[in-house]
Amino acid sequence: MSSPGPIADQDPTDAASPPTGASTSAQTAASFTTLRANRGPPGLSPAATAHAHLLAVPESITDFRLFDGENSPQNIAVYGFGLGALFGASLILATVVETSIPQFWLFLAALGVFHSLEYIAIALFNPTKLNLDSFLLNHSPEYTMATVSGVSEFLIEYYFFPQWKTWGFLNKIGLIMVMLGQAARTLAMFSAKSNFSHHVEYYKEEHHVLVTDGIYSVLRHPSYFGFYYWALGSQLMLMNPICFIGFGGALYYFFSERIEYEEELLIRFFGQNYRDYKARTSTGIPMIK
Repeated sequence: MSSPGPIADQDPTDAASPPTGASTSAQTAASFTTLRANRGPPGLSPAATAHAHLLAVPESITDFRLFDGENSPQNIAVYGFGLGALFGASLILATVVETSIPQFWLFLAALGVFHSLEYIAIALFNPTKLNLDSFLLNHSPEYTMATVSGVSEFLIEYYFFPQWKTWGFLNKIGLIMVMLGQAARTLAMFSAKSNFSHHVEYYKEEHHVLVTDGIYSVLRHPSYFGFYYWALGSQLMLMNPICFIGFGGALYYFFSERIEYEEELLIRFFGQNYRDYKARTSTGIPMIK
């Protein structure tokens, strides 16, 4: 958004001057108004005047906007509160309230945790790149479509084939996959710290180092590993056969291309050190070395 030019640059002689007689009266009234505004409402003591100034609403606060894409305190608060409420309400519905579909509420709770931790990690370790998109709520049209597809398949199949959606052994395996996937991704972000980014880095910055300890000593792309099993586990937990197969194919296609491209950049950044690191680690994702 462009800002207007400095007011000081305006030539005061450009404005029309009032008649001389009116000028004195107008200036006196303006001076009194300014003085009264600085002192507070008439009849107030100095302490009460100070309190009145504290209650005054700054003009900037009156311009209160939500969901405008800005990384403003009000947007962060609304997004954070919404995700926290989603997690808390869903967890209660899954564990406390008697329900025939706890897996659905657990999935929504997992969504709340996932998106909250994405923002928190960037806020802690990479604040210069922090923005409202760090929540990853609008990561991409493909991600949105995948999430909507998973919820839609579950609800449609639950309506027509409720016997498919009972809580059992496979649902629990899916839940474990979701938890392990989230743990791996979060550990990766907290281990890489400022080296972690939601976007591909095309240039090596001064603070970039090759992280090879912790979870990175075993997995070469632990954040991708984590999301891969989080996404597949969520569909297994929901017992969504169509989305489980679709997610598997889409994730393989996405990560195989992205990892290959990223590793070309990493070899350019770190040379032989990255080649040696790549040789002794794995992605942990099937069919991607």
